[in-house]
Amino acid sequence: MKTTTMTLCASVLLALAVPAQAAGDPKAGKLKTSMCAGCHGIPGWRTAYPTVYSVPLLGGQHADYIVAALQAYKSGERKHPSMSGIAASLSDQDMADLAAYYASSYSGQAK
Repeated sequence: MKTTTMTLCASVLLALAVPAQAAGDPKAGKLKTSMCAGCHGIPGWRTAYPTVYSVPLLGGQHADYIVAALQAYKSGERKHPSMSGIAASLSDQDMADLAAYYASSYSGQAK
């Protein structure tokens, strides 16, 4: 009994110590890219609003990073008018699905 309890405790601690990864569906994410592709799907795209900067391609980016960035835009921790508006419309599942799609895509463009 003591060994079983220790094993169970060790398993729980291990599960808590491993960082959670976005549990998104890349196929569902692909269907949700229309709002992203206009900027993030164009190689070399630069935008002039609110300032001139190069828009990063998302293909191949880590899913957890994409989710964290979208959550930060949604919460207001990161600021960008377009991204904040888009992130505000996304559910946690939408974010995970988009992140899973882009993490599995290396071109940055919809396949």
